Amino acid sequence: MAIDLHKYANPRRFLAITSAIYPWSLALTVILLAAGLYTGLFVAPPDYQQGETVRIMFVHVPAAWMGLMIYTFMAVASAVGLIWKHPVADLSAKAAAPIGACFTFLSLVTGSLWGEPMWGTWWVWDARLTSMLILLFLYLGYIALWQSFDDPSKASKAAAILALVGVINVPIIKFSVDWWNTLHQPASVATMSGPKIYSSILTPLLIMGLAYTAFFVTLLIIRVRAEILARRLRILQLSELQER
Repeated sequence: MAIDLHKYANPRRFLAITSAIYPWSLALTVILLAAGLYTGLFVAPPDYQQGETVRIMFVHVPAAWMGLMIYTFMAVASAVGLIWKHPVADLSAKAAAPIGACFTFLSLVTGSLWGEPMWGTWWVWDARLTSMLILLFLYLGYIALWQSFDDPSKASKAAAILALVGVINVPIIKFSVDWWNTLHQPASVATMSGPKIYSSILTPLLIMGLAYTAFFVTLLIIRVRAEILARRLRILQLSELQER
């Protein structure tokens, strides 16, 4: 297991692999995003209770999915970085954090826009919304930790610990609607008995989820490549200072 991980942790190998993946992920992002927006805005029918406001769901729900998925990815990458000392794993977690923060913020904003006509208020301090807000703070704290240390190795360790401690919030967000009474509706896609929404709504929702995922992969590749190049530049600058 460790040998395979070290094989893909080589920055040159990583850059070669991501160079091959990037055009496909970019193309998938454009195609799926266009298809998801079209089917969500023009093909999916309005809800019999919520009317046209239900279309916010096609932006809000996948954004919430991505907020949880990206933080989980960060926790796994942080664990790999701590245990096997993989620099690419640390850089991947670092690169993913701002993307996850943006998706989480988008989820909170669109949730407020959706909640006002449905609940009559922009915000309530229920379990789902509060735990999602905590997730945003965890993202921001993780980003701040990376900026708080001049030594990248110390920054990566501190940030990794926060990511691993904070991942406990992910299942809390997921099951909060089951554990506590909240205004937020319960799970209707991933349930033991299968999806509880019509295919006309489910299809564009899943397409948007795939589009967001492809978008994340595309941005992650760009950001990790930039982090690798920045680290190489830092090493060269330190070498020049030592030679003087």
